[in-house]
Amino acid sequence: MTDRSGLSRRGLLGAVAGVTAATALPTAPAWATDDQRPGAAHRPKLDRYDRQIVSGLSSDRALQHLRVLSEHIGPRIGGTRSEKRAADYIAGQLDRYGYHTRLEPFPVADKFTAQIEDVRDILPNDLCWQAGAAPGGKLDVTVEGPVRDVGPATAPVWPADVAGAIVIADDTSAARPALVAEAAARGAVGVILLPADLVFPRRASAFQPGGLTNAPIPVVGVAQVQKRLIREALAVVNSLPLRISTTSHRGLISNNVIGERRGQGGPDSPIVVVCGHYDSVIGAPGANDDGSGTVLTMELARVFSRIPTKATLRFALWGSEEQGLIGSRYHVAQLDQTQRDRHAAVFQNDMVATSWDPAITYWLLSFTGLANTATDAVRAAGVRLGYDPQMVGPVQRGASDHQSFQEAGIASANFSWRGEISPAFLEPPYHSPEDTIAKNVSLERLQVSMELIGTAAYAVARS
Repeated sequence: MTDRSGLSRRGLLGAVAGVTAATALPTAPAWATDDQRPGAAHRPKLDRYDRQIVSGLSSDRALQHLRVLSEHIGPRIGGTRSEKRAADYIAGQLDRYGYHTRLEPFPVADKFTAQIEDVRDILPNDLCWQAGAAPGGKLDVTVEGPVRDVGPATAPVWPADVAGAIVIADDTSAARPALVAEAAARGAVGVILLPADLVFPRRASAFQPGGLTNAPIPVVGVAQVQKRLIREALAVVNSLPLRISTTSHRGLISNNVIGERRGQGGPDSPIVVVCGHYDSVIGAPGANDDGSGTVLTMELARVFSRIPTKATLRFALWGSEEQGLIGSRYHVAQLDQTQRDRHAAVFQNDMVATSWDPAITYWLLSFTGLANTATDAVRAAGVRLGYDPQMVGPVQRGASDHQSFQEAGIASANFSWRGEISPAFLEPPYHSPEDTIAKNVSLERLQVSMELIGTAAYAVARS
């Protein structure tokens, strides 16, 4: 049964079958239940409860959901129509699994996005070409023109043929207003601002340029990889015409998606939550961040739909995490103390499937830095699955939705594959247009993550 309002989500229920094989897909894992997993220290030592979970999991099924979210829908910016389409799709799947599913709406700030189109089809099309639009620039318009590179915004070199062109420049916030004003005065139809390169493995994300007021032309901020590709194209072609469309998204409502099944322990039974966030940043398809945590949650919901538990199960996907944990904080704020006290463990999954080779460590991240029911259960699951040497933590770190729960005294942690140096050592496609299935997803890591969280959650939920 579903408790919700808004547009019908039936149109996306069949989207899995409708998504075409537009990109090369990662290889699905082929191990049997008792096989040693890649990178594991030893063969698994599973009990009968673990086997119920592990034998039912399908990374292929999770991949189908991920293709809908990151390819068919694409960037899922908090409160925008694309995020709502994703919410409706997720809720529709939870409906099918038999959960009492509801959307939990809350307001979020306005967003300003841009879409860059390559008129001559010169630029690579295997990444996202969404960018941020300046709130103080021209919005809800489409312009087209050849690209003209003027170099640094602090000391631009203006060619003679700027009129009717789209100007690109290396961005500096202090020089931004003067550059845009000069470009408009010279007849440019738009400005693309290029970010400074970050130190590897970080890459700059797309951004909404600030500091402008009533600029007469659209101004957009691109990601580092988009900057590189545009300049590489300019180096080998005589003309690179682009089309830029800007969109303002105002009066926005984001949603948490929550599927619940009451436990056999009755209305006051403990609550076990498995969750992730389904939104993404501007300019990023969000395949790993956090499409991977989203589809892990969805696949575990499917498997648990056939398994009775003493605890009440909640499978939750948070909206607008990327804007500051807004959705999960809203959810926790609605819980009275009795509800908070019933929470036995919250398993938050954020970035659980990157294919980046150095991300060999499975981090147990606690906002307090202390162990709790969630970290203990996942650590024990790692021992049974043979992954204990690759697990580090609990380590003190917030910045994902587990923080919202731990701030309220609820046992929670975030679980993620990251580089072994520190949990801040994230893959280069992080928050970038290259966070795609083909460029940034390992089904092996996703499968292991599902097994770890699934067996850990079951251990808590059945006791």
